[in-house]
Amino acid sequence: MACTCVVGLQWGDEAKGKIVDLLTSEHHVVVRYNGGANAGHTVVRNGRTYKLSLIPTGILAPHVTAVIGNGLVVNPVRFLEEVDQLRAAGIAIDGSNLLLSDHAHVIFPYHVEEEKLGDDGAAVAIGTTGRGIGPCYQDKVSRTNGIRVGELLHPEHLRQRLRSVVARKNTVFRALHGAAQTFDADRLCDEYLSYAERLRPHIQDTTVFLHQALRAGKNLLFEAAQGSLLDVDHGTYPFVTSSNSSAAGVWAGSGVPARNLTRIVGVIKAYTSRVGRGPFPTELDDGPQGIGERIRTTGREYGTVTGRPRRCGWLDVVAVRHAARLGGVDELAVMLLDVLSVVDEVRICTAYELDGRRIYDFPGDAFVLDRCRPIYETLPGWKQPLEAARKPGDLPAAARRYLDRITELVGLPVSIVSVGPDREQTVFMN
Repeated sequence: MACTCVVGLQWGDEAKGKIVDLLTSEHHVVVRYNGGANAGHTVVRNGRTYKLSLIPTGILAPHVTAVIGNGLVVNPVRFLEEVDQLRAAGIAIDGSNLLLSDHAHVIFPYHVEEEKLGDDGAAVAIGTTGRGIGPCYQDKVSRTNGIRVGELLHPEHLRQRLRSVVARKNTVFRALHGAAQTFDADRLCDEYLSYAERLRPHIQDTTVFLHQALRAGKNLLFEAAQGSLLDVDHGTYPFVTSSNSSAAGVWAGSGVPARNLTRIVGVIKAYTSRVGRGPFPTELDDGPQGIGERIRTTGREYGTVTGRPRRCGWLDVVAVRHAARLGGVDELAVMLLDVLSVVDEVRICTAYELDGRRIYDFPGDAFVLDRCRPIYETLPGWKQPLEAARKPGDLPAAARRYLDRITELVGLPVSIVSVGPDREQTVFMN
């Protein structure tokens, strides 16, 4: 039995979907354990591009059962849209190969409205995808307002719960936002009961299923959403997501104890990117003709979910080292190495300067990280295309030196290198 976790070690968008897709053939079950439809996973198979946000990447493999774990928050509309899109693309989906935890929490329209209004008067504007993720997690931990997927299968119970919750929500909307939109509990209930009938074949206690799979000797692959630096407990708070997006979330988000993990693959870009607000020490904010824009354009750095342009900068190994330690990572996958072929030299942030002193550890508080200035090490670039590389010897010497230096600084081997979006454009270093 093998249990593998693929986790991002930056601020998300590390191209984890490709690594999950590559490793899927070795596993029987692929599990998402955190987040919701605020995630974006892009996979290219046989020249066809699939964009997923809620459903695990493993759904593309016929032999795999894809599981949406209890740690997620789920918008039924988005779930069903994604199922329909995949079926239209020729992917077979039914209640045997796509499971949805009855303990995952449900996103309702009032969550989206709350998120839209949330930044009004806030001391810190976080910047969100606007999909109701944060407010749904808030309701989960409030206990009085959270509604789980399994409750959708009990009509009278759901109606009573929504009447109670919506009454409180409407009172808050009117009190805090005046003419803000309010909601009709019975109308919402009827709408969500119609979704429930299509969801019903997929809904079950996925923790029980996963433990049965473990006892049967099945190999499990856990797929993180977002990146470790967005982890609500260990990331750059408050500019984080609302769930545990590091490997720490596996246990709580799936019900499978972390001691079962036998391999943890940390995924990083060959540079760094970030969507939305928050500190970013190595950001290249150097104008429309600068290196940052060149990297963004070459790497097509725009959010899969939001379409927002990503901020781009040099690789930050202080941050990567922190995230790797946090996740108990065994090896690194370096993605989009081909993008750096457009620069003359490459830089790596090896330390920070904070208030006149040099530090090597990552400060998790955003207000401290915002005062950190990067200390760089510069290496020669390679200025030649990498897309055709398939084995380590195909990589230019300068590119191999860059990878070797990452290994030295992070203290972990680079096992996989991506040199293009297609799954064949991969170099296995061992």
